[in-house]
Amino acid sequence: MFYETIQTPAYILEEDKLRRNCELLAKVSEESGAKVLLALKGFAFSGAMKIVGEYLHGCTCSGLWEAKFAKEFMDKEIHTFSPAFKDEEFDEVAELSHHIVFNSLHQFHHFKEKAKAKSLGLRCNPEYSLAPKELYNPCGRYSRLGILSKNLENADLSEVSGLHFHALCEESAEALEAVLKAFEAKFGKWLTQMKWVNFGGGHHITKKGYDVEKLIALCKKFSDKFGVQVYLEPGEAVGWQTGVLVASVIDIVENEKHIAILDTSSEAHMPDTIIMPYTSEVLNARILSTREGEQISSLKEDEMAYLLAGNTCLAGDVMGEYAFKSPLKRGDKIVFLDQIHYSIVKNTTFNGVILPNLMLYTKEKKLEMIRKFSYEDYAKRN
Repeated sequence: MFYETIQTPAYILEEDKLRRNCELLAKVSEESGAKVLLALKGFAFSGAMKIVGEYLHGCTCSGLWEAKFAKEFMDKEIHTFSPAFKDEEFDEVAELSHHIVFNSLHQFHHFKEKAKAKSLGLRCNPEYSLAPKELYNPCGRYSRLGILSKNLENADLSEVSGLHFHALCEESAEALEAVLKAFEAKFGKWLTQMKWVNFGGGHHITKKGYDVEKLIALCKKFSDKFGVQVYLEPGEAVGWQTGVLVASVIDIVENEKHIAILDTSSEAHMPDTIIMPYTSEVLNARILSTREGEQISSLKEDEMAYLLAGNTCLAGDVMGEYAFKSPLKRGDKIVFLDQIHYSIVKNTTFNGVILPNLMLYTKEKKLEMIRKFSYEDYAKRN
């Protein structure tokens, strides 16, 4: 396999898998009338933006740099939201963006004259979410994200074109249905005067078992009821199961267990495995226990167990314990599955570890180097 010959560490995006996800998202758009945007916070692979742009309507951005990235690499619709825009950046944000969403009425009034040629929106907090973890709950208690309905009661919304909410995290169409009920209950009185409503991200549309037809029906029903253009902005769903992180075994040490030290890092290159947390699947291996030591399965007689660990000085830089059919050797490749979404946009050079190369495995079965990082990239970040 081509994994065996590449320089590691490297993220490899597979074009065929990306197109399959985008085709499904395009089907949702075509059949529901909703416009689908790529949320760059979850998937920002420069070498694939033109591919995504063949299917989706544009990008949703979290500030100036993402808006510039969207312009440079896709150049379609650009929707920008920030918890708080800075004065020195806003003119450029306004120039780049088609839609601008504000997180407070103060920010809206402060900037609206500079952006009056754009479609302006407000982010709302429906005060309801089914997010699986409080860290990812934008509607939780004390949340800084979105305006409460009570704070719009006496507001003049005549210059507001749309409302935006985000309340999901890797969730189902059924979860969206529940959120929409809460959103309508809180903000329904203003919806008929809007031109668009953005349902935010967190829709796990490309995950196996997701009820795509229900999503289509929900979008159509809402659009028809209130006469608005619906937007969806998935990020993870675009990059879901489209690629891998490939590492090499640098050394194997013994301390009650066999420990394989790799040229990658869970802390630096797979941060969501620590933050969520979750344990990544590995090609041709089974998970025995998580990085915290929670037992998932038992070792079989014909297998060997290895604790996979990163090449940083962080004691907890461990991926988990895995069962392999044959002994690992120094130089062997370890392939962590589904590591394209969020990992690339969140990775760091902690401890001076080398950033993984970005590679594209094209539909013509060719492996292309998209970006190779150097010491200068590390030095510039510090």
